[in-house]
Amino acid sequence: MNSGPLSLQDIERQAKSLIPHNVWDFIEGGSQDMITTHRNTQQYNDIKLRPRPFLQTDEKKLSTTILGHFISMPILLGASGGHTFVHPNGELDTAQAAKDMNTGLALSTSSDYSLQEVAEIGAHPRIFQLYHCGRALTELLVKQAEDSGYAAIMLTVDCPVPSPMEGDLRNQFHKYGGAALGNFKSTKIRRLLPPNTKIVDMWERPPNIPLAFTELEWLKGLTTLPLIVKGIRTAEDATLCMENGVDGLLVSNHGGRQIDTTLSSIETLPEISVAVQGKMELYIDSGIRSGSDILKALALGAKAVFIGRPLFWGLAIGGSMGVRKVLSILRTELDEAMGYSGISSIEHVDAAILSLPKHMKVPRNAAIRKIKDMALLLNQGKITNQVFQSNKAKLLRP
Repeated sequence: MNSGPLSLQDIERQAKSLIPHNVWDFIEGGSQDMITTHRNTQQYNDIKLRPRPFLQTDEKKLSTTILGHFISMPILLGASGGHTFVHPNGELDTAQAAKDMNTGLALSTSSDYSLQEVAEIGAHPRIFQLYHCGRALTELLVKQAEDSGYAAIMLTVDCPVPSPMEGDLRNQFHKYGGAALGNFKSTKIRRLLPPNTKIVDMWERPPNIPLAFTELEWLKGLTTLPLIVKGIRTAEDATLCMENGVDGLLVSNHGGRQIDTTLSSIETLPEISVAVQGKMELYIDSGIRSGSDILKALALGAKAVFIGRPLFWGLAIGGSMGVRKVLSILRTELDEAMGYSGISSIEHVDAAILSLPKHMKVPRNAAIRKIKDMALLLNQGKITNQVFQSNKAKLLRP
């Protein structure tokens, strides 16, 4: 009998019993009343799968690429600070789990271990998540990431103003008080700071640097690495990023940690997918808790997903082994969901396998497939022409 965790919910419950309550509140917390944080998971539950039992397949292909780099499954570990809050090996164990599972990870600017230390683990592809720290510091961080073999730079743009979480304020929890901030320990970095600057103090109150689109042009000029922008939530901003040479977008609301009462990430994905028209890769985070969630995200236009809070749960219960367990459960559940949906390869997933809430529009490529399915039913006499025409009009409605 298997006595180990069978789902991410099992791992979450076990982790909660091990993590101090103030750290738990920091990990699980969101902005203000946490409406967006909860909406992120709820909206995945409101999207339903449409099983296709006659399309079953024994062999399924879960491997794919991001920006040309192979990954064994479309599941990567997301960028987040504070890994050592739950395990002393922090990002080193996170990277080891990614390496063991042959997938990628994003490393935070505020990681406890430096980008060079994490690079030595050998996980690939590694993506360096970047906060704009002023041009001099930012340029040095980007150069270090390029020199250390990172595959891309991921610029986070969804933190224009500080957004302290109420739980942290109640607990008087200072998230960087015990953090190592490994990327800011080098002599080169310190030479760029004013005399007697305390790194922790600087990072608790980072400068509010405007992120005009001219900064994207400047940033791309620093490196030959592809540029991903994290924190895009609208078709308008996605279009502007595409027009300014961005290579990929991470559709994200920061797990609901920056501003409350917004749409969930999965709700904003369809309009962004339509806007970019396949001209750039899309990824998504925030709210993913199962393999079926991943399949839904892929069906709505994502190339891959990044997970955040669950990797902390895995670290807490067993370091790299715990994170591997999280990834393994998600991979198994994704494989099962594909089997029920008649999908042999993640490259063939589209929104025809979904039943969406009324407020979410079906991407046009999936609408065409649904119309073809209805046409077959019409020819077989299983639906009337009136039903066919009515449903067709709904699917093609702008």
